[in-house]
Amino acid sequence: MSDPAPTTPPPAPDTVTLTIDGTSVTVPKGTNVLEAARTLGIDISAFCYHPGLSIAACCRQCLVSVEKNPKLQPSCQQTAAEGMVVRTTDPQSTLARKQMLEFTLVNHPIDCPICDKAGECTLQKLYFDHDNANSRVDTPKVHKPKVVDLGPHIVLDAERCILCTRCIRVCDEVAGQHQLEMIHRGDHEELTTAPGERLDNPYSLNTVDVCPVGALTSKDFRFTMRAWELEATPSVCHGCATGCNVEIHHKNDRAWRLVPRLNAEVNGHWMCDEGRFTYHELREGRLAAPVVDGLPSSWDKALRVAGEKLGAAQKAGTLAVALSAQASNEDNFALARLAAAWKAQVFWTARPHRPERADDRLRDADVNPNTNGVKAISGGALSTANDAAGLESAIAAGKVKALVTLGYDLPVSEAGQRQLREIDVVALSSHDRGHVKQAAVALPIAAWAETAGSVTNRDGKLQRTHAAFPPPGQAVAGWEAVVRLAGATGTKLTWAHTRDVWKDMTAAVAPWKGAPWGREVRPLQLRFAGSRG
Repeated sequence: MSDPAPTTPPPAPDTVTLTIDGTSVTVPKGTNVLEAARTLGIDISAFCYHPGLSIAACCRQCLVSVEKNPKLQPSCQQTAAEGMVVRTTDPQSTLARKQMLEFTLVNHPIDCPICDKAGECTLQKLYFDHDNANSRVDTPKVHKPKVVDLGPHIVLDAERCILCTRCIRVCDEVAGQHQLEMIHRGDHEELTTAPGERLDNPYSLNTVDVCPVGALTSKDFRFTMRAWELEATPSVCHGCATGCNVEIHHKNDRAWRLVPRLNAEVNGHWMCDEGRFTYHELREGRLAAPVVDGLPSSWDKALRVAGEKLGAAQKAGTLAVALSAQASNEDNFALARLAAAWKAQVFWTARPHRPERADDRLRDADVNPNTNGVKAISGGALSTANDAAGLESAIAAGKVKALVTLGYDLPVSEAGQRQLREIDVVALSSHDRGHVKQAAVALPIAAWAETAGSVTNRDGKLQRTHAAFPPPGQAVAGWEAVVRLAGATGTKLTWAHTRDVWKDMTAAVAPWKGAPWGREVRPLQLRFAGSRG
């Protein structure tokens, strides 16, 4: 008889089950104990650990007891194993973490009243949660350099640094450039730039986000606003086609900074420096009231004049509209619907690509947030024949005598600018820039942070944006301006809310069929949002 065929061993399970503080939890293989504890709602204190970075285990703030192990283990570095028993609240672990926190505070300055991180500082939070005791050290603290200029966007206060190395790992692993490192040893160790380097990589401001204390501060935000006074609204960065998920931090109807919001499918924990500064446009050169022939006007008069000019061109077959890759899906869809009702020519505009900014991380050469959205709405009909250059050619050929534009980005040549002055332009714009200044009629619309809507990123992902604060003056949402303009020309559009536009849009545009509108999001004060550290 032949030997029996060898049996194939069963596949190893992809999960492990362990016990943390008496509660059993099952997690994927390779999960560390700290993350396993968080799934149970147990927040083990930590400084150097960050879920988006490699593990350094240098702060020793997350020590826990592991059964059958004689020494306390850093939970960020300890991998969860089958049958492991972990205790995070036993006297040994609690005392060790309290002592490590006290050690971290030995030379830390009492800068909270003037520190930009106060209110969202991990050290501040852990002190009140786990220590909250007076210092037992009465010797002078070790002093280190303050207000150190590390690069174009970052200022360092070395006295506040707790040597967690998060910022070093951000430069090495996110930006791919070794620009920060530690020098000296012991209580004289401090953060500095690497020899011959400056902290000037395109992702440098992520070091401010991950810094658990106020050691690294942004020059753009430094001494401008207290963190706990800000409100946070989730949104999407409009700096390029990547569509990084962000939070708009705002107060008094004004944005003060943008910070990344976790989305593992798009940007992870990060965003580029250039994208962070796009909020400045929200308050510069705004169009806050209708304008007719260069003079402020009422909505009624502006719509009446626009209706007369567009109606004449519609009858002559020389009316056109220009969609915009800078505007939301809803605004573009509304204008495209109106163009179809008018039987007008449809063009599209976009900011020119910038190949020099592209990398293999988050920065894209396409600096428009919604190129794919415009293409989807047009059903793939848009091409170089009806882009800005095509529009310029059509105007030169006399095929366009009246034009409705969305946004202020109309990249045409100097000759094209002169041609625009010879036709009737009705501009729906959030800013008084470019061709909007010469438009026969300019209607004010909300900017991206001031209205609910959506954009479609480079991967075709449809992403919601939310209104952080109202638009200035008499500005309204872009789709609402389209509805008003339609009424002025005798065309009826019945949308009353952005979700009404969304409903029709997701029914008409094939890639988005069945996409849910989702819940409305209201701004949340950072004082109630917990620590961003």
